[in-house]
Amino acid sequence: MKSFSGKVAAITGAGSGIGQATAIALAKKGCHLAISDISQESLEKTIKMLAHYPVKVSSHVVDVSDREAVYKYADDTVTEHGKVNIIMNNAGVGLGETVENMSYENFEWLMNINFWGVVYGTKAFLPHLKRADEGHIINISSVFGIIGVPTQSAYNAAKFAVRGFTESLREELDIEGGRVSATSVHPGGVKTNIARNSRMGDMGDMGIGDKEDIADMFEKIAMTTPETAAKTILKAVRKNRRRVLVGGDAIMLDTTQRLMPTGYQRLLEVMFKKQQGKNSKTARKGIA
Repeated sequence: MKSFSGKVAAITGAGSGIGQATAIALAKKGCHLAISDISQESLEKTIKMLAHYPVKVSSHVVDVSDREAVYKYADDTVTEHGKVNIIMNNAGVGLGETVENMSYENFEWLMNINFWGVVYGTKAFLPHLKRADEGHIINISSVFGIIGVPTQSAYNAAKFAVRGFTESLREELDIEGGRVSATSVHPGGVKTNIARNSRMGDMGDMGIGDKEDIADMFEKIAMTTPETAAKTILKAVRKNRRRVLVGGDAIMLDTTQRLMPTGYQRLLEVMFKKQQGKNSKTARKGIA
């Protein structure tokens, strides 16, 4: 897909962050949009930002964990726009909790959005993409789909699954030889609201603070803006890349994993053990 002008793109989680930035970047290139989010209020903010561009925009309140709702979103997109060329499965949530302490409710909540939402979006839109002149599926995984991290087992499970799902899908599409392709996207730290919208369960003494502390820390260390992420993703689509790393930190962590496939785990263990020591000292001071 060398040009986005005149195409139609559907984007989940378009009320903020990477989804919103990608919608704006596509609108600048003349791409019509069917944006969705679980929050009507967030959608309205994005719609106002898109009002400056001469493209058709439809908005859809969608819970991506609801399969019927996602299929309706796909059908409504084609009804309103006549076709759809791109589906960007971007909506996602976070969860911090150890495997031992994690509730099944939290695990299923995250998987239903971060993994099944991608599956539903892919399968609901794929037939429509094949009927269009050309199509592309953009599935947002994460650098946590490349490395495992303590307290992130559910998020890791979902993002590793998205990676495997998308790589298999891309192979099938290439074998078919049609005009639809797929890209797996692996962002590092991007300045979005995901940390503030995450659930923080029981991380035991591996935690680094409450939800606000973690969100503040994430914002400080996040290296990439949503606008830069959107630019990187769309460049990868134009070049038909199978996988794209977003941000210098994603490239660094991917390289570390390649050089130290299991050794990187020991480094993380050392880091988290140091955090445990700090937490223990703080707790002792509190008792004193």
